[in-house]
Amino acid sequence: MEKEIPDQLATLGHPQRLAVFRLLMRRYPDRVPAGELAASLGVKASTMSTYLAALQRVGLVAQERAGTSLLYSIQMAEVQQMFGYLFTDCCRGRPALCLPSSTGTADMTDRKYNVLFICTGNSARSIFAESILRKVAGDRFNAFSAGTRPYSELNPFALQVLQDKGHDISKLRAKNVSEFTGPDAPHLDFVFTVCNHAANEECPAWEGQPISGHWGMPDPVKAEGTKAEMSLAFQQAYGALKNRIEAFSALPVGSLDRIALQSAVDEIATHFPEETA
Repeated sequence: MEKEIPDQLATLGHPQRLAVFRLLMRRYPDRVPAGELAASLGVKASTMSTYLAALQRVGLVAQERAGTSLLYSIQMAEVQQMFGYLFTDCCRGRPALCLPSSTGTADMTDRKYNVLFICTGNSARSIFAESILRKVAGDRFNAFSAGTRPYSELNPFALQVLQDKGHDISKLRAKNVSEFTGPDAPHLDFVFTVCNHAANEECPAWEGQPISGHWGMPDPVKAEGTKAEMSLAFQQAYGALKNRIEAFSALPVGSLDRIALQSAVDEIATHFPEETA
């Protein structure tokens, strides 16, 4: 492993290759098409192929073929080995020397945890997630949602689904992620992106290092067809999020360390289809 470290660090030393690596880390455990990576970072397809090939050569990124598409994902075991070696060797087994002073969720005890769900528009998926968690486990979690580019109004189909499911929608509103930064913002224990576009964007550096997860799924707002077909898309999005949130709320958060919590959050994501739209 020691022989691979210089090559891996040298590869990540290039700003654009580092940007690709960071984007794939935000999307983990997704497998992302090269074209989407190129579009998100604003580089040519041929240039992106070069960056991805370099990351593959040093073992940090894996390539898979799905039909005619090439999909890319983080080789998490290799990444963990790389950082593990650095912390063990360079920090001499003293993580306090190398890790930020804030411990994030390491001090979790028997209290309510703050959870933020993010999507682009904050009009449907993140609103669903906020409402579901509040109803399923509001005694243990404070649920919030926000958008990177929120709409001025919530989607009427989404509101109808929530009403039909017995949720209180009176206090729901679209919010910008900026409301959750700064000294007056709530301390966040968990941050989830529920759409790929939001995960691709650079969100704020959250104070306290909350556990993060990516639960991307198709945007029901983009559904086309009859009113019944569009309504079905919202029902499916609600159902998928409910399954994930029920699994999340069942975790023994207070008894798991940070590594175990992150692994559990990522495991929930792998049990559901990736977003394809």
